[in-house]
Amino acid sequence: MFAALMYTIESPEAGFTSIPMSMYWAIVSMTTVGYGDIVPATSLGKSITVVLMLLGYSIIAVPTGVFSAQVIRSIREERYSEEACPGCGYDRHEKRARYCLRCGTWLDEDSEDPRKANNEPASE
Repeated sequence: MFAALMYTIESPEAGFTSIPMSMYWAIVSMTTVGYGDIVPATSLGKSITVVLMLLGYSIIAVPTGVFSAQVIRSIREERYSEEACPGCGYDRHEKRARYCLRCGTWLDEDSEDPRKANNEPASE
């Protein structure tokens, strides 16, 4: 759409000699590479270029941010357990943790705390 619009507005002297060349310009401008081989000469063409560049940012930046947030969320979910500590209620332990990060309570309810077998204090 932008390519056809620029082909209509701009002159062949500015580099917009065909629809495919205008499409090339639109892709280069939208990705903000801007080689400078095709440059709009009119004020209207320059204004359309600004709109196209801002649109390019939103098309690239927004999905990148959403994707990055999802990757970080999945890494956190894989790393941390949501089970609360029976002693203090803290629920952000690593999945492989055996003791509570905050209060030192034994987290594995299916087995005996080895500190009790050695007569050591369970919490400090």
